[in-house]
Amino acid sequence: MLRFNMQSEVNSAGVREIVEAVYRDESRRVFATLVRLLGDFDLAEEALHDAFASAVEQWPREGVPANPRAWLVSAGRFKAIDVMRRRARFDASLGTLADRLNTNDRDTPGLDDEGIEDDRLRLIFTCCHPALPAEARVALTLREVCDLTTEEIGRAFLTAPTTIAQRIVRAKAKIKTAGIPYQVPSRADLPDRLETLLQVIYLVFNEGYSASSGASLTRADLSGEAIRLGRLLVELLPEPEAVGLLALMLLQESRRAARTSPTGDLVLLEDQDRALWNREQIAEGLSLVERALGSQQVGPYLLQAAIAAVHAEAVEAAATDWAQIARLYDALLRIEPSPIIELNRAVAIAMRDGPAAGLVQIDAILTRGDLADYHLAHAARADLCRRLGHRSQAKAAYQRALELARQETERRFLQRRLAELGSSEKDSSEK
Repeated sequence: MLRFNMQSEVNSAGVREIVEAVYRDESRRVFATLVRLLGDFDLAEEALHDAFASAVEQWPREGVPANPRAWLVSAGRFKAIDVMRRRARFDASLGTLADRLNTNDRDTPGLDDEGIEDDRLRLIFTCCHPALPAEARVALTLREVCDLTTEEIGRAFLTAPTTIAQRIVRAKAKIKTAGIPYQVPSRADLPDRLETLLQVIYLVFNEGYSASSGASLTRADLSGEAIRLGRLLVELLPEPEAVGLLALMLLQESRRAARTSPTGDLVLLEDQDRALWNREQIAEGLSLVERALGSQQVGPYLLQAAIAAVHAEAVEAAATDWAQIARLYDALLRIEPSPIIELNRAVAIAMRDGPAAGLVQIDAILTRGDLADYHLAHAARADLCRRLGHRSQAKAAYQRALELARQETERRFLQRRLAELGSSEKDSSEK
C-alpha cells in the first residue's frame, strides 16, 4: 500500500519543484523498473513521462507520497496498461501483456528501494549485452541508464547526434528481436562485459567532471552517478580494473571544489587551493589504488588512478613527483596507445624536463594530424609557448583552442590568457 505525506494547501508551483527534483534524482531508477515490467524501452520511456505528468496533477491534491519511486513505478505501469489496451486493436499481443500486468497489480515484486536498484543493474547489463555492437552498447547505456541526450553522447564520441540516435534505435530493435534477457549475467559471463561497462561509466564521469559544453564546467549529477555505478560494479565484480576506475573517479572528484573560483572561473591544477580537496575521497581513492596494485594485474584505469594518486599525495604543486607521473604515462602508452595519453605524457615531460622538451612532443603529435581538432592539445601547446616567451605562437595556439572549445568556463580562461599576452610586446624569438 502506497502511503502519502498529506500536506494542506500545497501550491502547484511548490509541488512542481518537488517533482522536478524527484525527476533529477529518481527518473532513471523508475525507468529501469518500468523496462523490466513492460519489456520495451520506448513504452517504458512513455510510461515514465506519463507518470511524472500524473505526479504534477495529483500530488498537489493528495500530497507527496512517502515513497515517490514506488508511486511513479505504479503510476507508469497503469498508464502503460491503458496505452497497450488502446493499441491492442492493432496488436493482440499488447492486450495479452496488459492483462498480465493488470492481474499482478497488487503483487508486483521489486518496487522497494532494493528492487529498484537491482533493476538499474539489470538495465546496465542489458544495454551492454555482447550481441550489440560496441558503439551501440555505450550509446544505449548513456542514453537509457544515465539520461544523456544524443547531443551530449555525440560530443563524447565526436560523432553526429543523428548517428548516435540511429545506433540507439538499432540497439533497441536488436534487444527486442533477439530476445536479449533483462537480467544480470552469470558470474562466469561477467568478465566479458567488464570492458564496455568500465568505458561507459568513465565516459559518464568525464561528462560530469568536465562538461563538454555549456555554462558550467562540471555536472555533479553525472559524476556522482558514475561513482555510484562504479561502486555497484566493484561490489558485484571486484576486479582490479573496476577497483582502479572507482579509485580514479574518486581521486579526480576530490578536486571538484577547487577547480573553479567563487566567480565560476577555471582554476588550473597547479593553482588550486588544495585545502579544498576532499580528503575523505582522497583517502578512499588511495586505499583502492593500493588494494588494486596488490593484485599485480595492471590495466589502463588502474594506471590512471595511480597517476591521480601521485597528484593527490602532493601537498603543494611544486612537490608533485613529475618523474613518477611520466613513468606511469610511459607504462600507460605501452598498454593503451592513444594520442590523448601521449599528450598528457608530453605535459608531464614538460613539467619534468622543461617546456621546450614538452613542446617537441606536442608538435610531433599535431604534425601527424592527431588531435588537430582537440582544443586541449592547442591549449597545452599555447601554455608551453607562453612559458618559453614565444608570444606570437602562444597567441595563435590559444586562438585555435578558443575556436574549438565549447565549454564556457574554458572559453573564458582561454580569452583571459589571450588578453594577458596582449599585442604590444615582441615575441622572445624576435628579440
